[in-house]
Amino acid sequence: MGLEFLWYIPNQDRPGHRGDNVVNDHNSLDTLTRHALALEEHGWDGALLGTGWGRPDTFTVATALAARTTTFQPLIAARPGYWRPAHFASTAATLQHLSGGRVLINIVSGKDNLAAYGDSEGDQAQRYDRTREFLRIVRKLWAEENVTYHGEHFRVTGSTVVPRLAEPPRLYFGGASEAAERVSATEADVQLFWGEPLAGVQERIERLKALSAELGREHQPLEFGLRITTLVRDTTEQAWADAEAKVAEMARGAKLDPNRHPAVGQQRLLDLAARGDVLDDNLYTAPGRFGGGGAGTTWLVGSAQDVAKSLRKYQDLGITHFVLSDTPYLPEIERQGEQLLPLLRAGA
Repeated sequence: MGLEFLWYIPNQDRPGHRGDNVVNDHNSLDTLTRHALALEEHGWDGALLGTGWGRPDTFTVATALAARTTTFQPLIAARPGYWRPAHFASTAATLQHLSGGRVLINIVSGKDNLAAYGDSEGDQAQRYDRTREFLRIVRKLWAEENVTYHGEHFRVTGSTVVPRLAEPPRLYFGGASEAAERVSATEADVQLFWGEPLAGVQERIERLKALSAELGREHQPLEFGLRITTLVRDTTEQAWADAEAKVAEMARGAKLDPNRHPAVGQQRLLDLAARGDVLDDNLYTAPGRFGGGGAGTTWLVGSAQDVAKSLRKYQDLGITHFVLSDTPYLPEIERQGEQLLPLLRAGA
């Protein structure tokens, strides 16, 4: 497929996510709809919806937004363990049918408050073995009728999902551990990376391609995506001034847990700060030192031209799916939709 440009809707019960300034009705249907409609208006393909126990249900939010939009594609984050595979396959197929084929799925296997929704923690190997089995069953249910699959973690017997799909949702997946990469190499459609330097992303792409061949991948070739914060301003100087001011504010309020044990992918990002505050041309690592997590750990900073130039370098490595964001979310949908997206789509 061609290039894909998505945004991020945090789907948080509490306001203030990563400095967002909307407080009143921040997660109401009207507010979320304004975001989705702004994404359509300003040229975005859709948005990733964040997940985790304690957040509103992603499928419910995605369904509501799909009903109020025409082209918006929700990238719905979901966890094996919270979902049984047949129930999940049916839910996704139903929304794919009702939305006219706009559903994207992001499978998440990282740690969560699993006991809160009745799951057992298990070790890393067990979680990823379960995820592999989950994805295999879901794919079979979307493609076949009367599916019987008796695995180590899940069982279905004579299972047929309706409505039947001419084109199933694409399956996105993250994770940087060896166990995660083996799942992605064989079962995912798109591997998502966080904002690592170009050399690190290139290394992982090459490793995943080799793993796909070694493990006998049976699907279309694995595609690659980048989930990263993009801080864009009218000039390079203004962007860096604002980025440094944001980090200074983060530093004043930082409350880091010295006993935290980040996942492999998160630790890779945190380790970048030891190599310098700015890597490659404009990859800012300082946010990770003061509580920035996930896609907020590293930022691409600069004018629209600066950031577009950097993103095209990732594209040259094979990245075709981009999930970008900055706060405050709604104004940045508009700013980056007007300034950054035209450069990326034109290849300027």
